Amino acid sequence: MSEASETYDLIYWPGLPGRGEFIRLVLEQAGANYTDTAHVEDGMRIVLSYSSTDNHGSPVNPPPFAPPMLKHGKHTISQTPNILLYLGPRLGLAPSTEDDPIGIYHVNALTLTALDGLSNEPHDTHHPIAVGDYYEDQKGEALKRAKNYREQRLPKFLEYFQRVLSSETSRGGEYLYGGQLTYADLVLFQTIDGVSFAFPKRMSSLKESGKYDKVFALHERVKALDKIAAYLKSGKRQKYLMGIYRHYPELDDE
Repeated sequence: MSEASETYDLIYWPGLPGRGEFIRLVLEQAGANYTDTAHVEDGMRIVLSYSSTDNHGSPVNPPPFAPPMLKHGKHTISQTPNILLYLGPRLGLAPSTEDDPIGIYHVNALTLTALDGLSNEPHDTHHPIAVGDYYEDQKGEALKRAKNYREQRLPKFLEYFQRVLSSETSRGGEYLYGGQLTYADLVLFQTIDGVSFAFPKRMSSLKESGKYDKVFALHERVKALDKIAAYLKSGKRQKYLMGIYRHYPELDDE
């Protein structure tokens, strides 16, 4: 059942797409009514109030660890894949549990895999030792980590999603599961987009190889969806800067 007419409040850092972007794309594609702390005057203060150690939650909400958070009615939900799992069925971007009781778990698994290999691992290429230290303080380790990611890990995940799109459960190869758009497709789009920003040379080479044509075609297909295309052109789409996906030319050295 779609609940796109209800209001959702996204709580995430202003100034970069980050992990909040996966949630924005779902809200945008569903045409949902939502607010976003990235675009309000006191957005940073709101985010800090939620993630503060002074926040002890409420009778129905444990205190969140870190953004993104989603406030919906009296409930506040945290962790990106958890929020997506909550939104997907409500916004028509997950299989119907009546028609396909296990489908939501397959979509969740695909989402988790994309976030693991195409979001978390790219982040760790520029912060392989400590998140709190500057990139320049761990550059030697970053060069080694990025080389392994470019040569071994990135192709492994692209190959996996190529297989998924070639599988019977894809039902045609246009989308990851069930022959229809789900939030897993939006997540895969954003991860491919982000990795392409961080490693443009390597991703161009992998695309030109033709081995992962279904994956790159899905990226273009999602990008061309009316609501996503409009969002990408809008001022709401924030630029990649110093978040998950960062472009350091030396880490993209073929």
